[in-house]
This record gives sequence, C-alpha cells and structure tokens, in this order.
Amino acid sequence: MKTLIIALILISGTQVKDSLNVMFWNLENFFDYRNDSTSVSDADFSPRGSRRWTKKRFYAKCNAVAKGILWISALKGAVPDVIGFAEIENSFVLRRLVQATVLRKLDYRIIHFDSPDRRGIDVALLYRGLKPLDSHPAHLFNADSTVMPTRDILVATFIGQEGDTIALLVNHHPSKFGGAAASETRRNIAVERLRQLADSLQTLGIQNIIAMGDFNDTPANPVFHKLEPVLWNKAERFYKRGDGTIKYAGKWELIDMFFTSPAINNAEMDIIYIPFLQTHDKAATGTKPLRTYSGPRYLGGVSDHCPIWLSVNSDVK
Repeated sequence: MKTLIIALILISGTQVKDSLNVMFWNLENFFDYRNDSTSVSDADFSPRGSRRWTKKRFYAKCNAVAKGILWISALKGAVPDVIGFAEIENSFVLRRLVQATVLRKLDYRIIHFDSPDRRGIDVALLYRGLKPLDSHPAHLFNADSTVMPTRDILVATFIGQEGDTIALLVNHHPSKFGGAAASETRRNIAVERLRQLADSLQTLGIQNIIAMGDFNDTPANPVFHKLEPVLWNKAERFYKRGDGTIKYAGKWELIDMFFTSPAINNAEMDIIYIPFLQTHDKAATGTKPLRTYSGPRYLGGVSDHCPIWLSVNSDVK
C-alpha cells in the first residue's frame, strides 16, 4: 500500500491537465453498517442482519475500494477526475470512502441524491479539479406517469480544466430480476429517458456529454441504437471480442459501459481487471470478480462488477 500511495502522489502532481479521466464502478450493495431505513436490504446489511454487516467489514470494503482506485491510478498514470458509482446506499458511505481512507489525499467532492429504489441503492459521483455548474436526479416514469421505483439517472454539469462545459450522466438501469422479457419494458424506458436528457443538454448548448453506468444489458440489444446519433457506445469493440465486466454462469457479460457525444471524438474506454479483486472461477476457467458476499457467506471482496475507465483527450469543445 505504501508503494501505491507514493505512486499516487507522483501521479497527482504530474497529471496532464488538458485531459479528462472518468471511471465507473458498480460497488454491489455498498450499505453502511447501520439499520436506519425501512428497506429489507438495509436490515440485511446490519450487524444483526442476515449478512452480519459490521462496522469492521464496512471499513474493510471502504479500504478495498480505495486501494482499487489507487491501483487503477497507478496503472493508468492518472488519478480519475470523475468516478461514477452504482449501488451506494447513502451519502454516509461516500463520506466515509473519501474521508476515512487514503482517498482523503485527493480531495474528492460528492454528488449524491436519494432515489426511489426499493432496495435503497443509488448512483453517485465523485469529482476533483472540475467546477460544478448544476446537478440533479432524473426520475424514470411508468406509462401512467408515476415514478418508477428504481434508480434515478444522475445528471451533473461542470466547467472542465480547459474551460469547456461537460455533462456527465450516471446510470443504473432496471435489472433482469423476474426475467429479461418481463423487465425489458423498464430498461427501454430508461434508455429513452437517457436519450431525452441528452437531447435536452444539447438544446442547452452542451455538446460534451458522457453517459456511464450499469445498463443491465449488453451492446447487442438494439434498444441502444435509440441513443444514436446523440450518444455512441464506446464498449462495442470489447463486446465483439468477448470481454465483459461481470461473469454469469462462467461467461463474461458486458453491461457496464460508456456512451459519448460526437463532440468527444477522442475517447478510449477500457475494462479494468484488478488482480487482488479477482478470484478463481471454480465453475469455469479463469477468474471472476471477488464479491463481498456469496449468498450469506462473507468473502471480503468488493463487487461482482469490474470497473471501467474512459480517457478523454484535449479535443473536447
């Protein structure tokens, strides 16, 4: 860890200022250790709950996430300017992550809003070196105009390091729980809502748009073509060669992705496989992400998702 901290200090001091580095990570059920809400998941993730989620285990996960971010920073030679998260319970989790771990050296600021999700999980954003202009949650709506009880899309706009305006949208679209077909309508609504938000941003004159998140579907789903030509998928090449961010039944699936607007024409995505957060896949060949739990059994990892990275060079307008 000392080596990582030294590398982090060096990276932070020499980072190229005319670039933007964005990271996204689904942290899978990152609850605090207090049973302080009415959701079933929050009760499970408490010292007396089914997961025996203690203060010690909570801070172990905070430190593992921070160590993962430092490792990625050393790998990429740059500290992420923006980090999007999914499956965060509340602002307390984020404050502990950025204040009680080595991330405190990086002075990350937090953007988070509580969502109407039944499980009590939200998306969130950390940022550094950018000037915030506006941020708000965007609900998803059912056909009858009622709010869908799922994660909002987080919309945040910033002035970048070169004076450019950039919008970031953090997504965690409805899952396939209950069957892919039954949940397809909800995911279609989420994609349509994302397109609507991107259209609105462009109407406001904001041309630099990055959407990130867990879309709970692969690039093969034609629904993502609804985002074109406003947003283009940066994950296509990884999908074509069989890479993924989550492993299901021994097979990698790519559901965590970046989409960028045409104005961001020099951006490269990458999937990050952190060695110390991978474990042997007993059901198949190779490795898989090391989760915090396997059912009720504590494993000590971070998530069943791998983080993704987007490097944006200085040609944003």
